[in-house]
Amino acid sequence: MQLPTTFDSLVEEANNLDLYKKLILQLNKDFLLANIDLDFHEDILPSSLKLLLHEIIYKLIQEKFAEYLNLLYIIDVSEKAVKSLQGDDTLKLAEEVSFLILRREWQKVWFRNCY
Repeated sequence: MQLPTTFDSLVEEANNLDLYKKLILQLNKDFLLANIDLDFHEDILPSSLKLLLHEIIYKLIQEKFAEYLNLLYIIDVSEKAVKSLQGDDTLKLAEEVSFLILRREWQKVWFRNCY
């Protein structure tokens, strides 16, 4: 599996394989497991998804860091990948972590679909 390197390529691949809704459902499932009150609608536009996820991650980093770490653990985002990000700008960090979350969720959905 070749992992997408941008948000747009991830969404394009998910749409091509007709797995975008499953990606949203997986996000909702893992946010619920992390006790974060967030429920994306299945028909959310990719641009809205990106914006809302970025906003939520930014708020978690700023206000609820323990919940943020718990979410990363539950989703199983690579610790190495998170540590490799620059933490100087929290807004940019939140954007990059949002993509890492989406990419990991995409892996789960893709593997479940193929196997």
